[in-house]
Amino acid sequence: MTTYIESRRDVFGVEPTCQALGVATSTHYARRSRKPSPRARRDAELVVEIHAARIGYRAVYGVRKTWKELKRRGITDAGRERVARLMRQEGLRGVQRGKKRRTTRPDETARDRARDLVNRDFTASRPDQLWVADLTYVRTWQGFCYLAFILDVYARMIVGWQLATHMRSDLVVDALEMAVGLRRPDPGLIAHTDRGSQYTSLHYTDRLDEHGIAPSVGSRGDAYDNAMAEAWVATYKTELISGRLQSFEHLEHETLRWISFYNHERLHEELGDVPPAEYEAQNTTIQPPSDHPPHSARDRRAQRPPAAAQKGGEGHTPTRNGPCGPVEADRPALNKGAPAGLEHYEKTNQTSLH
Repeated sequence: MTTYIESRRDVFGVEPTCQALGVATSTHYARRSRKPSPRARRDAELVVEIHAARIGYRAVYGVRKTWKELKRRGITDAGRERVARLMRQEGLRGVQRGKKRRTTRPDETARDRARDLVNRDFTASRPDQLWVADLTYVRTWQGFCYLAFILDVYARMIVGWQLATHMRSDLVVDALEMAVGLRRPDPGLIAHTDRGSQYTSLHYTDRLDEHGIAPSVGSRGDAYDNAMAEAWVATYKTELISGRLQSFEHLEHETLRWISFYNHERLHEELGDVPPAEYEAQNTTIQPPSDHPPHSARDRRAQRPPAAAQKGGEGHTPTRNGPCGPVEADRPALNKGAPAGLEHYEKTNQTSLH
């Protein structure tokens, strides 16, 4: 009330405003001269902390994630409702997702398609057990660009991605090669996609076969069959793409920074409000790569698990947690540092050069 009266004193004066509001003039002056209460002083301090917690890519955080970020920073006296009240006072709000668009179409000429090995059961008991992939577009002032990405279901981490100005199969294959090179997955991995022509092409499926990865595709025209990948696209476009970026180079630079932020800093609700890399490090143990890994496609295919385990039959017992898949607190812990297998990958390359 005092702030309202003060904002109109130059137009109407204090006394007429107080009379119109039914407030004694002496009460107004007493309130104005009163020292701020301890709660008001703490609110002012929390406002500063809230702004600091929403710097950079965190500026898209709503009330819940801002509150969680404050807790991670050691601020324990700010409840969720208090944070919501202060954010309303400051005019702060989280970003909202826009309209979803489809970017790939099923290849009607592909007769021998892979089967759906996931059946909307986006669960994994270890890293690199199930990957989901998709392709989306982004507009820039120089034209359309296309992003292909691969998401590891276990920790919701982006393990491979690629940007290009075309939608040829090379785009999705490059993202696959990045994921395989960084993660060095064991045999038995399933790669799930939609029925876009890039993912049903011989180029892409042959590379999956060479790496010993089992392909899986959802049903036609059903976004729910690749819901986790679709959800990540919505997050990417909502939190990073606001309007058109200047160029392909600008988009590539911003995407690189944001994916690093997503993997290592952004709080993920389905992971207990911790970043994907931190969740994987806390809950998994990656065994060091063997001294003699299988290098040929035939060796990798020989080490694949039984078909029943790939299709969700005997030997495949994932548990569900959350709308898209399981997030287990008692899962076995990724060593900190480089992604598993990267050390061996570099060592192998150095040996081959000599």
